[in-house]
Amino acid sequence: MATKEEFFAHIEKGYTTKGDFITMGAAMLENEAVTNALVKIPLRTLNRHGLIAGATGTGKTKTLQVLAENLSEKGIPVLLMDLKGDLSGLAQPSPGHVKINERHEKIGIPFDAKGFPVEILSLSEQDGVKLRATVSEFGPILLSRILDLTETQEGIVAVVFKYCDDNKLPLLDLKDFKKVLQYATGTGKAEFVKEYGRISTSSTGTILRKIIELEQQGADLFFGEKSFDVDDLTRIDENGKGYINILRLTDIQDKPKLFSTFMLSLLAEIYSTFPEQGDSDRPELILFIDEAHLIFKEASKALLDQIESIVKLIRSKGIGLYFVTQNPTDVPNEVLSQLGLKVQHALRAFTARDRKAIKLTAENYPESDFYDTKEVLTSLGIGEALISALDEKGRPTPLAATLLRAPMSRMDVLTDKELKEAINNSALVKKYNEDIDRESAYEILNEKIEKAEKEAEKEKNKPRTRKTSSRRTSTRQNPIIKVLTSATFIRGVLGVLKKVMR
Repeated sequence: MATKEEFFAHIEKGYTTKGDFITMGAAMLENEAVTNALVKIPLRTLNRHGLIAGATGTGKTKTLQVLAENLSEKGIPVLLMDLKGDLSGLAQPSPGHVKINERHEKIGIPFDAKGFPVEILSLSEQDGVKLRATVSEFGPILLSRILDLTETQEGIVAVVFKYCDDNKLPLLDLKDFKKVLQYATGTGKAEFVKEYGRISTSSTGTILRKIIELEQQGADLFFGEKSFDVDDLTRIDENGKGYINILRLTDIQDKPKLFSTFMLSLLAEIYSTFPEQGDSDRPELILFIDEAHLIFKEASKALLDQIESIVKLIRSKGIGLYFVTQNPTDVPNEVLSQLGLKVQHALRAFTARDRKAIKLTAENYPESDFYDTKEVLTSLGIGEALISALDEKGRPTPLAATLLRAPMSRMDVLTDKELKEAINNSALVKKYNEDIDRESAYEILNEKIEKAEKEAEKEKNKPRTRKTSSRRTSTRQNPIIKVLTSATFIRGVLGVLKKVMR
């Protein structure tokens, strides 16, 4: 059987890095942490994505906080999806605690309390920098994926976008898009049939219902101007620290479609905007998605395929995605297989289903001569985790049960006064929080429809001149003439119909 010395030498060798790195804590064996076996994650592998998982109350949020702090300190900006509302404390230094000091003595890392540059963002009516995007920026394909449309319905959406491009109609918000759909099967039907072919009213009706469903989840606040520039997520403060952008999502936990819409649009925008980075020594931006199961909940197959594709491709842009959830099985296997760093907190074996999940989770980690992974998963304490990362050559590091370092910032939320002060001092609030509703498709088509209606009314009320004869004639018609006239009329109609049919 291997000795403790051999174990720690094994860990130290696996986590030695020549480049810059983040220290997560110290490796443990039989609940003993040793300072000369530090678990280090190379910066150059952090764009290979990751997972933070574990049961409620085991320390996932604090692990996320530790990673965000250390990335910021290295000058790497971070975006956090804060669904529970407990991450704003990153802006203030930790008040310290005796237990924090004891933990860091065991790890062998000095504890340094500090706050970090924070930007508060919002998708809803909550205070913060408003994140918005226009319908045009989504494009027909992405919008169709979000609405989960059929192939025929996708074609209609593509036609609507083409019509707006051809006629210089800005598609800014959802009311613009709805207005064009209504116009295509109403007042503008003849125009659409002539230029783009007939559009089914039943299909447009279905699309409209799906848009209304999206609006009911608050998407009308998200679609519009001023569009958020994703480059503003990569800011560095005057001290060289990367900004930690905290997106407050506490009021959309029951709106998975809106969450998925935002996430997919954000990832697509980042992918299309950021340049190829190649084999860089550090990532450009790291995104942490807390309560990640909400992205995949109720997601269509098309949407899941889109997310999987972006996860595979976006790392070449220097972007790392980190999913935070209770169980790795919350994340689809196709996405899970792309994740390089895995931080697994304790799982609970209360039911047969729990035990099955633990077995599956253990199989996601490298085999170890030093741990019974299934047993360790149920015995980890708060602030302890199994870690497997990638070394600088992209190889999985040895599995390490780790005593994690404590956050340097406050492990609690900002007070209302502190939060208000942070928002009031934000340069991005001044840049993005002005409501803009410039003339777009909705207003232009309304004006066009109103003009057409006035013309029709004018034509209707136009006085008609009648020819009169000085000679009085009988109003009674000879029955024979009447029959002949009727027959002539019928033949004329039939002739016209035949011509049309030809």
